[in-house]
Amino acid sequence: MAPSFVLTVVLSFTAILVFALWLLTDSSRRRLPPGPLTLPVIGSIHAVRWSSPHRSLARLAERHGPLMCIWFGRYPVVVVSTPDAARKILTCSELAGRTVLDTMRAERHADSCVIFLPPGPRWRAIRRLVMAEVLNRGQLAVRERLRQEKARDLVRYVSERAARGEPVDVGHAAFVTAVDLVSRTLISVDIGSRELRDKVREGVQLLTTPTIADVFPSLAAADLQGARRRLSALVRYANRIVDEEFVRRRRGRDAGEPRKNDMVDLVIDKEKEWEEEGSELNYDVIRCLITDLFLAGSETVSSTVEWAMAELLRCPKSMEMVKRELKAVIGTKGQVAESDISQLPYLQAVVKETLRLHPAVTLAFQRAMATVEIEGYIIPKGTNIIINIWSINRKSKMWVEPEKFMPERFIGKDISYWGKDFEFIPFSAGRRQCLGVHLAHRMVHLILGSLLYHFDWMLPTDVKDNGIDMSEKSGVLVSMDTPLKAIAKKCDE
Repeated sequence: MAPSFVLTVVLSFTAILVFALWLLTDSSRRRLPPGPLTLPVIGSIHAVRWSSPHRSLARLAERHGPLMCIWFGRYPVVVVSTPDAARKILTCSELAGRTVLDTMRAERHADSCVIFLPPGPRWRAIRRLVMAEVLNRGQLAVRERLRQEKARDLVRYVSERAARGEPVDVGHAAFVTAVDLVSRTLISVDIGSRELRDKVREGVQLLTTPTIADVFPSLAAADLQGARRRLSALVRYANRIVDEEFVRRRRGRDAGEPRKNDMVDLVIDKEKEWEEEGSELNYDVIRCLITDLFLAGSETVSSTVEWAMAELLRCPKSMEMVKRELKAVIGTKGQVAESDISQLPYLQAVVKETLRLHPAVTLAFQRAMATVEIEGYIIPKGTNIIINIWSINRKSKMWVEPEKFMPERFIGKDISYWGKDFEFIPFSAGRRQCLGVHLAHRMVHLILGSLLYHFDWMLPTDVKDNGIDMSEKSGVLVSMDTPLKAIAKKCDE
């Protein structure tokens, strides 16, 4: 036997032994939560099916508990899977950091992204700006007219296809409307297209999917899966859209064109002041913010509308009830308005039940900024945390027949997604709750209500015979794997 072979075997055995001893002593000392079998080098990532991580982690949690530890190589990740455990995690300010996957570092995106920044001066400055200038109730009310106009465009789009008897790609129609609603709110232009939807979907998947570099950081520079390179191209694409609008608007200012009082005007007004004050805000930060709001407010909204329509088409009783309510409340006004939402409890219940069963983002990622003890376990500083929103929303102790679409479960109950009810957190909760939840609330109800008020819906013959394919696209952002296509008919025909 060659000496080199013997040396290789000895060194390999020694490395495995050292790793195993370190893992045993370190885990014992830190009192981390239990988890699946941990192997040398790779940790326990082999136990997770990454094509459907929310379902896979939920199954593992049934065996290992509501707080569970998954090892990414030698790095622990704590997984939270029940409402009680989520309440403890999400209300702890010291656990409100944010996981930054390797892909997020493309084009230094994570350095200015409010979604990924840890709590600190820049994070607080961006949040204050968003709440003051974009997402507070007053600003949302000011731009309601623009959103109503886009809802009318959606009705015209569907009407044209209904007149020709063509099936409507529900998700795409909702996406174009949603992204134009966001773009009208932020930069006062329409940018929706199928090309953009493909790029948004790819971007969100890249931002939320771990890569080899997250397990073995020493390999990050190699970008073996090309994820950082692909996201860099998408970020540059988004930056070009925003840059072009800023160039047009600056030229318009010079030519005396009137203000539009959106994010572009705000930056033009403030960027010199920000620079003189040494503010955390600048053009690059706001451009990044606009990109993030496009990502967060378009595909998630359109996916929710698509899932809702699919569930209603599978449940004619619920479809009839929501359409009856819309007819009674809207009457002959001719259009659903955002002010009508509070008077449409069954439509609200449909949206809540859709978000319970199909949260647009199934997993939320946070990071421990200090060592914290939770339920007798130690979560060390720097540990990444995954909140399994999908699993929490379906816990059988909280819901009767949790796998069944039943909007009625929300009627007469004060259960909301604003962050106070931890058995129902489709937008997460606590300091890291989705910043755009109030805009998303308006957009989903406006789009879905418009589709249901103006049209009767039926499935194409082949889909009706075989049933709607309710399978999910792989990943953290869960949209329908097979796009929902349905035939619309004007209600007055």
